[in-house]
Amino acid sequence: MSSPSPTTYIHQPPPPSGGSNVKIAILFGAVLALLAFNVWMFLQMDQVRQDMAGIREGLQTEIANLREASSVTAQTQRRTVETVRDELETARRQAAMAVGQAKTDAEAKVTAISQRMVEEQKKAAAIQAALKSEITEVKKETTDTKEQLTAVNTEVGNVKTEVASAKSEIDKTLADLKSVRGDLGLQSGLIATNGKELAALRALGERNYFEFNLGKTKQPVKVGDIALQLKRTDTKRNRYTVDVYSDDKRTEKKDKTINEPVQFYTSKARIPYELVINEVKKDVVVGYLSSPKVIVAR
Repeated sequence: MSSPSPTTYIHQPPPPSGGSNVKIAILFGAVLALLAFNVWMFLQMDQVRQDMAGIREGLQTEIANLREASSVTAQTQRRTVETVRDELETARRQAAMAVGQAKTDAEAKVTAISQRMVEEQKKAAAIQAALKSEITEVKKETTDTKEQLTAVNTEVGNVKTEVASAKSEIDKTLADLKSVRGDLGLQSGLIATNGKELAALRALGERNYFEFNLGKTKQPVKVGDIALQLKRTDTKRNRYTVDVYSDDKRTEKKDKTINEPVQFYTSKARIPYELVINEVKKDVVVGYLSSPKVIVAR
């Protein structure tokens, strides 16, 4: 008895369902969304690059401006430092020049006084030698006349006394002279308050002296190598105001007192001129102008 053959089954794939179509649609939509996102991201990145480029350009401009401002500031500071350095150097040179000039003036004054003393001693020695010679001749001629010899000795003593008195008078006059500070703040030389002291200063031979009696005039009056014009006087307070004309310029010296050195510079000398008024009258002043003997252009 034959056994029945097994039944053969053939597997058939299931027909496509509606759920697969949905999945494909979703996948396709996701791909499209991803592409759109990528495009959006690309546009954003491009905008960011443009913004960064603008920021970079602005920063470079700011840096360039800062560098330029820093350079200008550095140059200005450098010029300021150089100006201050030049001013300090100029002040140092002027101070050294003033000290040197004061030393030179002092040495010149000492030298002049020493020379004058030597000259006075030579004159006295010459006078004594001459007197001795005369005495010798007188003795030879009048050996038997005691009275004449006594008279000659008396004359010799008188001459010695006169020489000593003259020397003492000059020394006393020079000692009475004063040295004060002028209106420019510079130490003045010796000033004279009367004719006798002015004569002693003139005898030293260090400066030129021009005496004047200046009244009120419509035009400046020439004194030495400058010109003066009296503007007003105050006899009660011994004050005056005068205009000084030098180098085609006018300088007003206002409310000055008597015996005050009024100082001013000219282009002809490094040492200042000095104006000293010894007496103030109504619309008239009396005094002198002192100028340097050595003329060296400033």
